Amino acid sequence: MISVISIDDHALVRQGIVAFLNLQDDIEVVGEAGNPIEGLELVKHWVPDVVLMDLKLNHAIDGVEATRQVKLASPRTQVIVLTSYHQDEYIFPAIRAGALSYLLKNVDPQDLAEAIRKACKQQTVLAPVVAERILAEMQGATLDSNLARVQLSNRELEVLKLIAHGQSNQEIADGLSIAIKTVRCHVSNILSKLHLRDRTQAAVTAWQQGMME
Repeated sequence: MISVISIDDHALVRQGIVAFLNLQDDIEVVGEAGNPIEGLELVKHWVPDVVLMDLKLNHAIDGVEATRQVKLASPRTQVIVLTSYHQDEYIFPAIRAGALSYLLKNVDPQDLAEAIRKACKQQTVLAPVVAERILAEMQGATLDSNLARVQLSNRELEVLKLIAHGQSNQEIADGLSIAIKTVRCHVSNILSKLHLRDRTQAAVTAWQQGMME
């Protein structure tokens, strides 16, 4: 079972999400909270696979800071932002804070369930409008990519490109005919060399610095 905690200050929305997810055979909502403080306590207690995080919380701590604290308290927990806001001032801070996926509240319930399943495989899911904003930001970036290129070996660069295309470690291992342990080692080296926190940041960097050309 995939364990999930929902953090959202709108009780009706939160309860509707919880009711739907609990109908799934492979998903169990182990906790729900109306504010980030309660949510963080639940995360520490349950160490869930996934946290659904609203960004506009009626609290001194917003969803971005709550995401950062969730990742500090439970690094293995994947955070899926589930919000009504898709402006840059919400998207990019949330991703930098450690969110794996970013969805809007008009998402189809089945798509939300599938995003939760993908989160357990460290696969990112973005709402189309969010993906467009990230792509536009990357296309307009003027970052120098030479440093990142010389830091990475050919194999690491190859793995990074596959990460940017949304492939899981197992898919990369199968495609390159190497052991999954070797893939994990390459991913760890990539994150270390580029000073990144997780696979989402690695994927963003790959596109942003022109490595996907």
